[in-house]
Amino acid sequence: MQDDRRSTRPGGPPVDLAPRLDPRRCALFLDLDGTLAEIAPRPGDIGPDDRRTRILRDLTEAMDGRIAVLTGRALTDADRILEGAIVAVGATHGLERRAPDGGVVAHLPSRGLAQAKAELAALAGEIEGLHLEDKGASIALHYRAIPHIERSVRAATRRLADVFGLQVQNGAMVSELRVPGPHKGDALTLYLAQAPFAGHTPVMVGDDLTDEHAFAAAAELGGYGVLVGPPRPSAARYRLASVGEVLAWLEAGSRA
Repeated sequence: MQDDRRSTRPGGPPVDLAPRLDPRRCALFLDLDGTLAEIAPRPGDIGPDDRRTRILRDLTEAMDGRIAVLTGRALTDADRILEGAIVAVGATHGLERRAPDGGVVAHLPSRGLAQAKAELAALAGEIEGLHLEDKGASIALHYRAIPHIERSVRAATRRLADVFGLQVQNGAMVSELRVPGPHKGDALTLYLAQAPFAGHTPVMVGDDLTDEHAFAAAAELGGYGVLVGPPRPSAARYRLASVGEVLAWLEAGSRA
């Protein structure tokens, strides 16, 4: 019976499940929501998890610090959930980036973003089930509780992006406005150019459309992506079916 947990790259055949992680050769990049943590109705519903924190700390030691989290969340929120287990974090889809030495580079919010926020806040106030998340350099409008309004939400964010000179970042049940700047693929590339990541094979694990830039960057730099969740066309080469499989895969890698 064919394994239905496989992923398909655009123009390519189905590929196998992710191979065992080699902590000696790889530089590991991980998404957070939908990859290290289950998706929740509201972003604030996700909190620390003892097992996840332990696995990440074990991996950090096994990989000599060659592990980074690339997430759409703000840096402080990622630290809250991960309990500070990972130093290198590319937050807000790459607009905030903390280096392995703890130094932070961040793109500041713009006046246009503040004006767009006011309009999105008014929209969220009118429609029950919409949730507005302010990340500083971006604003996300979550509609997981009312998925049928996706088209209207995405049309609204696209209009505001055009008016205020912003970029749209669409994901699973979320449409986000952000200041122009680097994405997750750029963050991965920058990390891989510096110690301790340099000279190692990049592996990117993520679930959403927002991870595609990083999947492509990993492949271009001699590594590969791992798609988490249901199969879909992707730049990722391999696949894992769920957050549970990701944690088990990481745990096995930390013991290799």
